[in-house]
Amino acid sequence: MNFNDYQAQATKTALYPKVADHGWVYPALGLANEAGEVTGKLKKVIRDNNGEINEARRQDLSKELGDVLWYIAQLATELGIDLNDIAEANIAKLASRQERGVLGGDGDNR
Repeated sequence: MNFNDYQAQATKTALYPKVADHGWVYPALGLANEAGEVTGKLKKVIRDNNGEINEARRQDLSKELGDVLWYIAQLATELGIDLNDIAEANIAKLASRQERGVLGGDGDNR
């Protein structure tokens, strides 16, 4: 499955309120929430499993990452952006940074 296929399929399951013509609000908040759930599960791996990720934890993380992906797809849809375009632009940006030796550091325009 490619990203645009996923985006189209995910949109079929998108049932959420639109806030005053700002359909992006709900998926943006959901994305932050789900990303927090991923990091919360990883925190518990450190606390409870000395940083070792077992198969059960891996499955839990996979489910949460799927939720993150769904919200990314919905946010992109609400903004009128194709996931394939996002992925391709990101890889091009990273390749450029790698070629120029600026993968490390900070700043969006390096």
